[in-house]
Amino acid sequence: MKSKIFRWISKIYIGMIFIYLYLPILIVVVYSFNKSSAGTAWMGITMDWYRKLFQDLNVIIAFKNSLVIAVASTVISSVVGATGAIGLYKYSFRGKGLVEGLLNVTIVIPEVIMGIALLMYFSQIRLPLGIGALILSHATFSMPFVYIIVKSRLAGFDHSIEDAAMDLGANRFKVFTSITFPLILPGILAGAMIAFILSFDDVIINFFVSGPESTTLPIKIFSMLRFGLSPEINALCTLMLLITFGILIMMQFIKINRIKEESN
Repeated sequence: MKSKIFRWISKIYIGMIFIYLYLPILIVVVYSFNKSSAGTAWMGITMDWYRKLFQDLNVIIAFKNSLVIAVASTVISSVVGATGAIGLYKYSFRGKGLVEGLLNVTIVIPEVIMGIALLMYFSQIRLPLGIGALILSHATFSMPFVYIIVKSRLAGFDHSIEDAAMDLGANRFKVFTSITFPLILPGILAGAMIAFILSFDDVIINFFVSGPESTTLPIKIFSMLRFGLSPEINALCTLMLLITFGILIMMQFIKINRIKEESN
């Protein structure tokens, strides 16, 4: 009897946590279809706000900027982060612990401080604020996440496979392309997807480093909020949520397929 009560309490507790986490998101999605322009009073269902979004040139430009920045910074952070993880995991050198510590510090630094630091740095080297500065900034704060995920993947597979391949005559390049890279590829893809989400959704770094011609989608939403909350903002947030959740679902499919391959 006690165990049954405990199970029910556990289910209710977990349900309350999910309600707390996802109910605000659900409200945003539901009110993106609201006829009322006030954004709070429900007046019925409409798709007009989505049509208005797709006809807004400024929103389309902001979306393109966000997409270009996210893709470019993801490629840079994935290459640098994966290369760094392989090098730091496989080789020992003086100062290795310091380098790893500095990479981890980047994750816990408040974004406001990083935004100010990047703004000052770009001003010192006279790099114009805009798309290029945003790509470098996003790659900087995304790269440690890729590094950590790839390094954990490197620590998770049997390295005796590499030794066996080298004993059979394979050189280091052949071992890397045939064994190491395929095994860490899921980690690289997972890190790349996280880097993309972090870049696409970022506000604070964009606020400091973006130029007048490089407005991103989160900054566009922030500027629209100055005129009050409207269903158009809810519709824009819903589209961003769809992109984010789509990437997360892709990550789960990659993870599940990889587990199935390893079990077989």
